[in-house]
Amino acid sequence: MDRDTTFRKYSEQFVNDHLGHLDQVTQAEIVSDLKVRDADGYRDKQAFFEEMVECLPWKKQVLTACEIESYYNTHYMTHACKMAYVDEVLAYCQSQGYLMAIMTNGKHHVQYGKMGLLQLSQQFHTVIVSEDVGMKKPDQRIYQMAIDKLEVAAENTIFIGDHPRNDIWGANQVGIRGIWLRRYHGWDDSLGMKPWKTIDQLNELFEII
Repeated sequence: MDRDTTFRKYSEQFVNDHLGHLDQVTQAEIVSDLKVRDADGYRDKQAFFEEMVECLPWKKQVLTACEIESYYNTHYMTHACKMAYVDEVLAYCQSQGYLMAIMTNGKHHVQYGKMGLLQLSQQFHTVIVSEDVGMKKPDQRIYQMAIDKLEVAAENTIFIGDHPRNDIWGANQVGIRGIWLRRYHGWDDSLGMKPWKTIDQLNELFEII
């Protein structure tokens, strides 16, 4: 999922619905600020909603964190869209006979809801959602579970993800090479390693794989 576009469109709807008294420039600034505060989805949601209650320039009615959460649950996924080049890359991988897995931290109903809406899960050989298996990235066991399910060796596997620790460092701990999809998390030099490859768009994978 292209989370950046999804979250931006959701935030624009939220600001338009609840902060419509503000001028367009201020609304755009708030949308940008919400993106920073959300930390590309790695922020604790409850803390984020509570912060919105305190920091947003409400006119009269101040929403509670529960009301913001309800609004989020209702509207967020209506803006879901795929990353650029997803379909082309997956079709290429399938044509080459590559075995593919999705590994994601999150709740079962949320993550499967995303995959169903974007019609992604049927293109993968296995799906691992952290809530289902009782562990999450960067726990080494979850990467091992993925390669065990695919029945492949770590040295013949690559992991593509955008989070330096959860995706690239975690996979590296079991010998899987990581391709870092550079987004909004700067590289963490304290990890003591670098990604095998770095890309900015998924179509760059064609030359690598």
